Amino acid sequence: MSAMLIDPNGPVVLAATEVSGNFLVSFWKPLIPLIVLGLWGWVVATVYDKHAARFFLPREKWNIFHLAMGTVALLAGFFMPVPGHVGILAGVGAMIVILAIDLAAYAIAVKKDDRVPEQFKIRIDVLTKMQAARAEKKKTKQAGTAKLTVRYPDKTAVPVPDAETPEFAVRTASEDVYIKAMLSRASQVEITPTGKDQMYQVRMLVDGIGVAGETMPAPNAVRVMDFWKGAAKLDINDRRKKQQAVTTVEQAGTKHSVRVTSIGVQGGMRLTMLFDPDIAVKRKAADLGLLENQMEELKAIVNDEKRGIVLLAAPPDGGRSTLFYAVVGMHDAYTQGVQTLEVDQQLNLEGVRHQEFDATADGPDFATTARSMLRRDPDVLAVAEFPDANTAKELAKGDLERTRSYLCMRASSAMEAIEKYVAAVGDNALAAKGLRGVVCGRLLRKLCVNCRVGYPPAPDMLKKLGVGDGKVQQLYKKGGQVLIKNKPEVCPVCGGVGYLGQEGIFEVFQIGQEERDLIAQGNLAGVRASLKKRGLPSIQQSAIRKAVLGITSVEEVQRVTAPPAAPAAAAQPAAPKA
Repeated sequence: MSAMLIDPNGPVVLAATEVSGNFLVSFWKPLIPLIVLGLWGWVVATVYDKHAARFFLPREKWNIFHLAMGTVALLAGFFMPVPGHVGILAGVGAMIVILAIDLAAYAIAVKKDDRVPEQFKIRIDVLTKMQAARAEKKKTKQAGTAKLTVRYPDKTAVPVPDAETPEFAVRTASEDVYIKAMLSRASQVEITPTGKDQMYQVRMLVDGIGVAGETMPAPNAVRVMDFWKGAAKLDINDRRKKQQAVTTVEQAGTKHSVRVTSIGVQGGMRLTMLFDPDIAVKRKAADLGLLENQMEELKAIVNDEKRGIVLLAAPPDGGRSTLFYAVVGMHDAYTQGVQTLEVDQQLNLEGVRHQEFDATADGPDFATTARSMLRRDPDVLAVAEFPDANTAKELAKGDLERTRSYLCMRASSAMEAIEKYVAAVGDNALAAKGLRGVVCGRLLRKLCVNCRVGYPPAPDMLKKLGVGDGKVQQLYKKGGQVLIKNKPEVCPVCGGVGYLGQEGIFEVFQIGQEERDLIAQGNLAGVRASLKKRGLPSIQQSAIRKAVLGITSVEEVQRVTAPPAAPAAAAQPAAPKA
């Protein structure tokens, strides 16, 4: 066979070259527009077409519209008049734009159609959400690093300002107040004017003891207070009226509710932050610290079928609210109608009808509100405040056979509570008539069991305490340090304070007919003697018992039971010179 010779410059080769250059393309290039078209077709067939059929939309018209838009996109993809790879990319881009317009047109039309419920309307804001998420992520990177997550009352987080801004400095200072309080185990923080040099003082309440914190200039203090007011959604501009709300703070996996209260005072504004207020006052009567015979006496008072009035008392910051809720909680709210009248409700008891009195609102005063509640004949009415004499009078005039009334007041002893009540009623016989009991408490600090130090008590100390010689072999005092590898270190449990937590000490007395007769006669000294004959522990005896049990120290007993210091006498004017 002879070889065939072909001229490379001949017409056949040239024609083949033209055909290859204009019509032959790589196999993958047509796949890209086909994939885009296929995805669009899947959305139209499986989502849009079924959606139109479900809600009786003009399905055929929409299918024609989709088909037309798909055809236009196909033509744009395959016949883009741009050569090479650029043409392929331009064609695919044109297809995506046209098909996106088709999908968006249906979604927009459906959004305006009343036949489609809101929850079934097609959303096209995916890109918008993605952009917003990216913007939020960028903003988070720009924001300063906060140690706390502070939440508004609606549980949304308070945003953290950008770093190196004045607002971020305020946020940091505000967080420091909270963090220092937590490290100190404070139950409450107060920022208040010092009255000197336009300065404010941070004060913490740790186990009932006031602890001074940092001082700060008034402008800085106001900014910190405004931050916490803002977190609680209080009116920042109102610096006089009392405002109160609860915010939430999270730190390292722990969460605390913070009751923020602001009020105008002399020299500026005072801000109080009370941590976990509901937990602080939520205790059962058995957990208050009552001695065994006192608990039996309290049960007898609560279960007294003759109802009448019972006085509940404690000094300021002495556990009055905790005592109030614990005693009210001893009543079965499902078999009895139990109601409370409060100015500042701190706990919601299940089954109890709580009524909060707003002193700023128009309407009847506190005493009149108490009288109105008594007229509804509740089984139990617990009045949490004693703002005026009229409140005591209204309770004394109530139907004492039908309603058990509790009146909570500030007093340091059972006798002081009785004296205040009788004086407020203004009629000895009326005050005595329905009085059935009195409970008074105080709080003392408990020794830290990790670092307390035992010691043998001296005989003269036991004699002063009224404890028989030989009955107590060991008492305890505060430590504050522990040995770690034979080296004294600050106690990690109490932080070196020596005390950890608080417990109540009480006086609990039923008021019998003998005491009522003495009250009616105005013989309060006789009432004191009669109660003493009962042999029930006084507050001082309760405190001593806690020291003997190793719960507290003798020093703490002396601090808590010491009589209040008398006010300093006014200076006498100097005698005139002759």
